[in-house]
Amino acid sequence: MLDLDETGVAETARSMGATHHALDLSDRAAVTGVVADIEQSAGPIEILVNAAGGVRGQVGRPIQDIEEADWRVIFQANLDSAFWLAQAVGPRMSARGNGRIIFIASGAGLRPSKTGIQAYTAAKHGLVGLTKQLSWEFAPKGVTVNAVAPGFVLSNPSTLKQWESYGPDGQARLIDGIHTRRLGTAEDIAAAVLFFATDSASWISGQTLSVDGGRS
Repeated sequence: MLDLDETGVAETARSMGATHHALDLSDRAAVTGVVADIEQSAGPIEILVNAAGGVRGQVGRPIQDIEEADWRVIFQANLDSAFWLAQAVGPRMSARGNGRIIFIASGAGLRPSKTGIQAYTAAKHGLVGLTKQLSWEFAPKGVTVNAVAPGFVLSNPSTLKQWESYGPDGQARLIDGIHTRRLGTAEDIAAAVLFFATDSASWISGQTLSVDGGRS
């Protein structure tokens, strides 16, 4: 497990009996180094799931108020990290003729985002495009590349804050726009990821699966 939050990733890894590394996934050299270390100590990486991303504490603002640093930090978290991980892992998988790369995209990568954050929706659209491009490159060598685009899931403090900001009326409207009439759970997203990682999905590549209760 890899994460920027050293305390959080250590606790999660401990609960799962997994190993962990704390690093900034937007740092290309750090990603390349840790992938080499993992393969040397634990063996080949057969499945890569990249869930790095988020809004980095930002809220929706008019485009004229966006500073360069605001724009770039969201791309670093949501798109740069995915590319560096795929660059470090994909060729190794290709050389072995087998592998699964799965990105966590977003409904914001398929339509405008309710967050109102221009960089976030642009980066997630970029991740959907990267999924298709890397599939074209890696799938002929036995490595599928797919993405899961979650709907609204209360999975972190940012989404909880966003949910609370809607108020009762806004929350009701959001729920009414979901066919299943409920918010998603982390387990819903994990189930889609697990499907892409199995042999049942061996002829599926370059796809972005919306897991959003039918909202899309």
